[in-house]
Amino acid sequence: MSEPEVRPNETTVPLMPCASMEDTLAFYETLGFRAVYRQSKPYVYLALEWSGFQLRFGPAPRGLDPAREESAHCLVLVDEVAPYHAAFAAAMRRAYGKVLDSGLPRITRYRPGASRFTLVDPSGNVITFVRRDEPDELEYGGSKKLTGLAKVIDNARILREFKNDDLQAYRALKSGMRRHGAGAAAAERAVALGNLADLATALGEPAEPWIAELRGLTLTEDDRRRVEAELGHLAALPAWLP
Repeated sequence: MSEPEVRPNETTVPLMPCASMEDTLAFYETLGFRAVYRQSKPYVYLALEWSGFQLRFGPAPRGLDPAREESAHCLVLVDEVAPYHAAFAAAMRRAYGKVLDSGLPRITRYRPGASRFTLVDPSGNVITFVRRDEPDELEYGGSKKLTGLAKVIDNARILREFKNDDLQAYRALKSGMRRHGAGAAAAERAVALGNLADLATALGEPAEPWIAELRGLTLTEDDRRRVEAELGHLAALPAWLP
């Protein structure tokens, strides 16, 4: 009789803390997940599935603060991320009348061509959907091929999409506009200002100063096409442009 062997057919399933089973179940069912097992006593255990993967939840440690969003982080590798974001965004619109893009729970905005997006659930768990062929190396601080405000914009994109850090992206863009804005091309300034307005909205900061500055720019038709290519995923963009 041969000895058992390790075979490359493993399945990993994350077990994340659950601060409230009712809130967790309600949120994920809204997105289309199905509960395959649920238990509240003697301890919390919840198993959910959607499409071809599962998420599981157990008791939350004492003192867990969901608002810190440090509960757990799960990566879901997929062939293309856009259909997943579209499905979840549509489910939120049906249930809440809008896409939840701030506070808890929420989904991060999706920029066409991006290789990831993130869900944050009521317990502060972060579930990031990542395209399988996403580049392995990222140049935090902005691509070395770029300079000035263009490099700052690239850095903010990475902070937002790859580190899920809207606040640092917002701060980087504000600092970048102070240092490089005056000498930057109008299209670059418009992209930076549009991102600042979008981030301010997500963070609950005043967005109107950035929108007013954007509206005050003089843009050529080529400039507008570039801005729309980079920020066309923002529903409010047409109202923000001059």
